[in-house]
Amino acid sequence: MTGPLVLAVESSCDETGIAVVEGGRRIHSNVVASQTALHAAAGGIVPEVAARAHLRWIVPVLDEALADSGVTPRDVDAIAVTYGPGLAGSLLVGVNFAKALALVHDRPLVGVNHLEGHLYAAWLLDPGEAEREEPVFPLVALIVSGGHTFLVEMTDHLTYRLLGQTLDDAAGEAFDKVGRLLGLSYPGGPAIQRAAEAATRRDVAFPRAWLPGTYDFSFSGLKTAARRIVHEARRAEGLDDPEASLSEATTAELAFGFQDSVSDILVTKTIRAAEEIGARSIVLGGGVAANSALRSRLAGEAESRGIPLIVPRPGLCTDNGAMIGAAGARRFAAGERAGLDLDARPSLPLARRVVGAA
Repeated sequence: MTGPLVLAVESSCDETGIAVVEGGRRIHSNVVASQTALHAAAGGIVPEVAARAHLRWIVPVLDEALADSGVTPRDVDAIAVTYGPGLAGSLLVGVNFAKALALVHDRPLVGVNHLEGHLYAAWLLDPGEAEREEPVFPLVALIVSGGHTFLVEMTDHLTYRLLGQTLDDAAGEAFDKVGRLLGLSYPGGPAIQRAAEAATRRDVAFPRAWLPGTYDFSFSGLKTAARRIVHEARRAEGLDDPEASLSEATTAELAFGFQDSVSDILVTKTIRAAEEIGARSIVLGGGVAANSALRSRLAGEAESRGIPLIVPRPGLCTDNGAMIGAAGARRFAAGERAGLDLDARPSLPLARRVVGAA
């Protein structure tokens, strides 16, 4: 494989990721230090704690990524780094670290949009993985994570049209909050998936916010409905003690109903968008893309319409350096360079909204 060799840094939220990627596709190393256990007690990410953890782990992660790939910073063609969107403190750690590497080793610096990274995870190949065809344009990409939920059309590399996005809460954030309501562990997405797999009854219906005439999403009302449904279930089981847990059967049934609602909305709007723009591929990315129910449902709908679906393996759906390397290589090949004045941008949109999306 030919193409630039990129050292990539990702620190937008609570994962410290550094990778070496060749040609925007081939992973030579991809090391991630997760903070999940660190934030579990709080039931969500504490920004100051996350930033301090990045400071603690970023050098060891770099050392491991370089050792795994067998290269040095002088061997790479560029250094890519996430500069937004994300948590301000977390972004600052990664951006300043990457700028220091670029300065010390005299390498070009490339700034990467975190959301663009999730898109380009679909192009990645693991070490030793056989070559396969790239996603074909035009395509529709659904990116679903703890902080973002949006639909975008790609007509070519680095060319996007934002079709729709969440108007309030991200799907992943809703999973976390409802997981807490059900007394499940953090993060909520995997916990709800595990609980839902045990459901024998599947007749609790959660609402869907369809927002007719748009490709937009809304999950705040679903969270409110979930709180009411869980409260009614607790009352039906006679649970007056707030520390008491629902029965496993009820928890499983409610987890299934909530997960089904989220998947239904995401899949229906993605398929409709793909049909209306004549997409030749569908890409699914972001941390929630690791959800097996969502992956399976979207795969079935896409296959029935003859549209290839590309979903990275679960480890490449969550935040990681390799996806930033994939997007960074494209930016570098297009001639983009960032100066040492590159700054973190906690709010950084991917593309302009399409007015009048149906």
